[in-house]
Amino acid sequence: MTEQTTLRVLVADDHAILREGIVAVIERQQDMTVVAEASDGAAAVRLFKEQRPDIVLMDLQMPQLDGIAAVEQIRAEATDATILVLTTYADQVQATRALRAGAAGYVLKSCIRKDLVGAIRTVFAGRPVISPEIREPDAGAGSRRLTARQIDILELVAAGQQNKCIAWRLSLSPETVKGHLKQIFAKLGVEDRTQAVIVATRKGFIGLRREL
Repeated sequence: MTEQTTLRVLVADDHAILREGIVAVIERQQDMTVVAEASDGAAAVRLFKEQRPDIVLMDLQMPQLDGIAAVEQIRAEATDATILVLTTYADQVQATRALRAGAAGYVLKSCIRKDLVGAIRTVFAGRPVISPEIREPDAGAGSRRLTARQIDILELVAAGQQNKCIAWRLSLSPETVKGHLKQIFAKLGVEDRTQAVIVATRKGFIGLRREL
């Protein structure tokens, strides 16, 4: 955590009972507090602008404005906004859409009692979180292990770094980084950087292994 005494959280979910349960879990933490609750995506965007919370917990399926659109609007308002999607959809397609929109993590509502607080702390610290239950389109994908160098590259990709910056950080050429990424995609059975981060995090290659 940072030097601030309390982590301020906005909870957006259209199910009142579930929202109350999420709030109760957060309020039991001495260093966390819920500053606002939203029952639809439009309200989540408005309350974010008003409250500027440290982290937003965002449901996907909500009235007026869905969670993906709300994530996009919040990130357009504040590029450094930290948003953790909390959903019932164990679907890599939805997870990919959420991360591309700007979410910092994608976790299932089934984790609320056991893993929610840890997920909040992890994404606030700048590391991605993907529930291990997220299904891959190809059950056989990702069986080939990544090299240490490929893991280093993926951790920087997960932190939002582009190829030129990754090359500079690791003393490589941009062409070498690009070549490694092609090998990573092939090993994980994915087509782009976002999907690579999802699969690699789910398999434990990156994310919770170490801080960048």
